Order: sequence, then C-alpha cells, then structure tokens
Amino acid sequence: MEKLSRRTTLKWMGLGAALLAVSRGQAQQTPTADQLVKGKDAKLIVLSQRPIVLETPYDLLASQPERTSKEILYVRNNVDLPGYNSVEGASLEGWTLEVGGLVNKPFTLEAKELLSLPQHEVTMVLQCSGNGRSFFQPRTSGNPWKRGGVGNVTFRGVRLKDLLESKGVKLGEKALFITAHASRQGNAAEFVRSVPIHALEEALLALFMNGEPLPAVHGGPVRLVFPGYFGVNNVKWVAKIEFTEAENTTAEQMPRYRVPAIPNANIPILPQEPGKTYPYSFTNSRPNWLVAINSFIFAPQEGQTVEGPYVRVEGVAFNDGLVPLTSVEVSTNGGRTWFRATLEGSGRSFGWVRWRATLYLRPGEHEVIARAWDAVGRSQPLDGNIAWNERGYEYNGVMRVRFTVA
Repeated sequence: MEKLSRRTTLKWMGLGAALLAVSRGQAQQTPTADQLVKGKDAKLIVLSQRPIVLETPYDLLASQPERTSKEILYVRNNVDLPGYNSVEGASLEGWTLEVGGLVNKPFTLEAKELLSLPQHEVTMVLQCSGNGRSFFQPRTSGNPWKRGGVGNVTFRGVRLKDLLESKGVKLGEKALFITAHASRQGNAAEFVRSVPIHALEEALLALFMNGEPLPAVHGGPVRLVFPGYFGVNNVKWVAKIEFTEAENTTAEQMPRYRVPAIPNANIPILPQEPGKTYPYSFTNSRPNWLVAINSFIFAPQEGQTVEGPYVRVEGVAFNDGLVPLTSVEVSTNGGRTWFRATLEGSGRSFGWVRWRATLYLRPGEHEVIARAWDAVGRSQPLDGNIAWNERGYEYNGVMRVRFTVA
C-alpha cells in the first residue's frame, strides 16, 4: 500500500504541475492587436509586442482598396514611445520641433504653430521595406511579413520647404541630406534617419491622416513624411530636423535598412547569394529609400471559388511616384503570354493606382499573376528571389494567386 500511495501522490503532483503550466501558458498568451494598440482591429497579426509590429491580414487590406483606415493600417515601430499606443490623435500642446544643421538660421518652434501655415495634402503608399520578406528563400532575418505591411493613406500638413521659407531659412551648399530625429521622451531609444536633400521638394510635416488628427501610434502629433519613400524614412514623433553633409551613422542607417549595391553603376542592386551574409558599408550598399515598383491582386483571392467563364481580376499597383505607371499585365499561363489590364488613373502618383481585367477562363483551377510597368521601364521580376538579401528588404516579385472557376 505504501508504494501505491507514493505513486498516486506523484501522479497527482504531476497533474497539478501540468495544470499549473497550462494556466501560466494561458496567462502568457500573445495579446491581440487591439490590446496592444487602442483602437486597432483585433484581427491584425501581432508580429512583435515590443517594439510593436502589427500586420494587416490580406483580406482586410483588400477590403479597403481606396484608402486604408487607421483601424487596420499596419504598425512597424522601431521605437515605442510610451503612452502613444493608440489610434487617437496626440496633442500638439507642448510639442516642439528643432530645425538646424547646415542652415543660416537654426530655430525651434511650437508644433501648434504649424496649424497657422498653409496646409498641403498627399495620398501615398506607406510600406515597410520588409514587406513581402516571407517570400524570400531561404528565410531571412526580421519580422516575417507577408503582404500586409502596406497601406494607402492621405496625409495633410505643412511642407517642410514652406516652413523654412516662412522662417527665412537658407540651406548651406554642403547640405546634402535631411536627417530626422524621433522624440526620446519617456526614455525612448534613439531613432534617426537620413534621406537625400532632393526629398525636400515633397517633404511634409504631417499633422493629419485620412482627415483626422494623426494617430499617436502612427507618429502623431507630427511625423516627417517623404512621399515615395519606404516607411522607415518617414520619421514618427519627429522632434529634430538637421540638414547634414552625410548620412547619419546610427544602426538604422548602417547596417540596417540597406541592400547590396554596385557604386556608380546603373545596376540598382548587386545580387547576393541566398543564405550568405554581406559586409555592409556606405560604399558597397544603398539605403532603402525609394519604394520599389509593385502590384497586388485583390480579387480573386487565394483559394477562392468564383463564377465563370468571365472572371474579373483586380488589384492595385504603385511605384515611387517619380514617373507614371504605364501598365499592369496579367497572365494565366505562368508569364508566357500577357493580357493588359485597365489602369484607373494616369500621371504620377504617390498613392496606389487601381487596375482591373476581365478574363475568359474555363472551369477548373487557375493561377493568375500580375506585374506593373512604369514610364522608365521598371517592372517586377517573375522570380522575386533574384533580389535576395539577408534582411529581406524590397521584395517585389510578381504576385501569384491560385483559385477555382466554377
């Protein structure tokens, strides 16, 4: 009886430990997006809790083809500013902005003064440079984005060049870069990014997004926005802007957010052998600045069954806005032949452009692919893996969707 009693006791002890482990596991479950950021849709995919990284599920993204709402817009924070994890607007009261560096008249202003200056509006694609990272093989480092690290939003605020003019500020001849610093209040980590000086032409101190005060989690009350540039360059919670002769040397400028490149050549990216590392430097790589040309298929969606034989295929396309998109093509035979879709707009656009095509398809399983072209001949590769890089930046391979025609 004594042995049996001990065995029984051990069993009960083991069961208790297991129940305790389950209980702790439940208590430590990943919080949902709306628990991490007040006002976000709970369906957003949590890629990281700190810093907060949220991906928009693709069906949600496709459900808003005109403009991406603040509730479903992705979040990619390199820094979490304490108290700013909300889609509600942040107060301008007490926020200051310092402007200096290679200028004749450095100044500091109260951010609320920006409301009295002429306001400008721009619709643009906001996209993480790691968007699509999961499609690179072998797997790269970083958050495993699929296609939901992107959105189409409208910012409104004051052009940086208008602010400089209102203050009588002139740039020095050696001012070749705009270097922006995020606020470090609440002991937030340092975050600094530099972009080339020609970005000044479109640079915007954004105060509003989609007609509402700029959401705190998206950089409110003031975000420095560069239309046509990847999201990381659009510095949230901007507190200081410097005009500098060189790029800054913090980790977010080097070695992060760069791809291998051949200096002084027309080849924009140097192929990197998949799975290998690269010795990044300022001379053998380039930053993730301008958005790569891309297109998405919003309908049909993967695995969907649609009525035939006439099937409507539609989606969006975008580039860096420097030149117009000229066409979007779709193919149902792996790229052997292409059918030209109808673009909704013409001319330069920093926002995405909708496209659609109607295909005659027999009943059965099909795969459709889409690629965009622009006025300088840029397009998407059939094999996006040719641009493999160890951090998985700037993926723009053609999108492939498999579906069934009833």
